[in-house]
Formats: sequence, structure tokens, C-alpha cells
Amino acid sequence: METLTEIIRFINFSFSYSGSNSPILKNINLLIEEGDFVLLVGPSGCGKSTLLRCINGLIPHLYNGVYEGEVIVDGEPVKNKSVNELATKVGFVFQNPENQIFMFSVEKDIVFGLENIGLDKTEIDDRLSWVLRALDIEHLRYKPPYELSDGQKQRVAIAGVLAMKPKILILDEPTSLLDPRTALEFISLLKELNRKFGLTIIAVEHRIDLLTNVANRMVVMDKGEIVFNGCLKDVIENKNLNLHGVNVPPVIALQNYLRNEGFIFDAFYLNVKEFSKEIKRRLLEID
Repeated sequence: METLTEIIRFINFSFSYSGSNSPILKNINLLIEEGDFVLLVGPSGCGKSTLLRCINGLIPHLYNGVYEGEVIVDGEPVKNKSVNELATKVGFVFQNPENQIFMFSVEKDIVFGLENIGLDKTEIDDRLSWVLRALDIEHLRYKPPYELSDGQKQRVAIAGVLAMKPKILILDEPTSLLDPRTALEFISLLKELNRKFGLTIIAVEHRIDLLTNVANRMVVMDKGEIVFNGCLKDVIENKNLNLHGVNVPPVIALQNYLRNEGFIFDAFYLNVKEFSKEIKRRLLEID
């Protein structure tokens, strides 16, 4: 039996920003295992962004406040590691990729972080070649960022992060600027990174339906607390999700409604394609 390895743990953790009268995070206890793909959701202001800052070390190293409890990343307390040290373990991709793409070419942008941590040229070249192939962007190597599409910019932003070879990838609303087709392509890329390279991924995403077939875990936050945490399929079935500001995908809401009306299904279907197959099967049985 495969042994799962703990990669992130929050232990009785609370945090208040300086000048705040109340904590933004309250008594957080959370375990994330290596290789998990976690969908983190909740209403605006619930503490999601603060939680992410605690993982990559921006809290407590750059944001001051009252820090109680412990955050452990890859076996070591975050407060004992610098932001630069944590950057080799935790990669962060912003909502708008233009916030982290600023060099004159894709190649220069990808190697920027590697040069900053002092890797030798051979290692830098090896990592550059690897990440260009892994993300299928070799043809973009010498292009300036302003010539790229939004989807290409997202790939380049991830390339710069992956070149550092982190164990954890954090994404904050990664599809918000993408059209539906590009968003689906991007989610497929994340799925491949998670399964092929064993990368632990935490994604904040309001468009839950995009990730229901990719994420294996779902964490729901509200008012600074974790209100639901577990297997995505178990959490998303909960009829009280909407009470915590979570926009449940229509196919899930429809199934909940039909169950309330007495319809029994053999399983809970996470996407329209699976659910439509079940409906067709039942219609054929009626005929």
C-alpha cells in the first residue's frame, strides 16, 4: 500500500494583520498530502489569499501581524525559513500573469529566478530546456511577452515557477482572464503537471465546474474558518455549500434538486457529460 507523505500542515493556526481588531484566519487545522490537487473556495474576504500567503512565507516575513500556531511546509516551520528559501519549494502563479512576466523574452523570464538563486549556467540551460518541453512552449522561447495570448502568458508564468522545481504550485484564480476554451486547455495542463510530475497543487477558483474532474480535494472557507474539507466528491454533494457563498455548478444543483424530489441516482455525477449519459440510460429503460 502506497504511503502518503505530508507536505503542508496548519496546526491550530490563527492570524491577524497589524491594526486589525479581529483575526482573518481562526484556528486553522489542515493537512495536505504530497500529490494532492486541492480546490480552495469561499466568498471574497473569507481568508483564502491570507491562507496562501502563509504557505509561501509572505506571512509572517512580509506581512506583520499576530501569528499563532504553526504552519509546516515540507517538514519545516514556515517562520524558520526565508521567502527566498520557500520559493524553491512553493511556486505561486498570480491571477494576472502579467504581474510576473516582465523580461524582454520568454527565455529571459523563465531563467530570471534561476539566476537569482545562483545556479550555474549548465543547470539553468537544462532546466530551461526541460520546462519549455514540458509546457509545450519551445516555439515561444525568443518571443517578447507582449506578443503572447493570455493562455500563452499563463503557461510562461507557470514555466518560470516550475523551473525552480518546487514541490507545491499555488494558483490564484488562474482562469479568470481566459476564454472558456483556453481555460479548459489550461486546466488540462494542470492535470498533467499534477499526475505526471506529482506536483501538489492548490487552486483558488470560483469556476468550480472547471476543476471537478481534476481536483481530488476540496476545502471551503468562510469567515476565516474551514467549514468543509475532504474528498471533492463528498464536499461538493453537501447541500449547505451555497450557505457559505459557494456557487455550486448547475449540474450539481440539478442533482440535489432531483434528489429532494425523490429521484434516486446510483452515483453523484460531477459533469454534464456523465450526468447526461445517466439520463439517456434511464430514458432508454423507460422505452
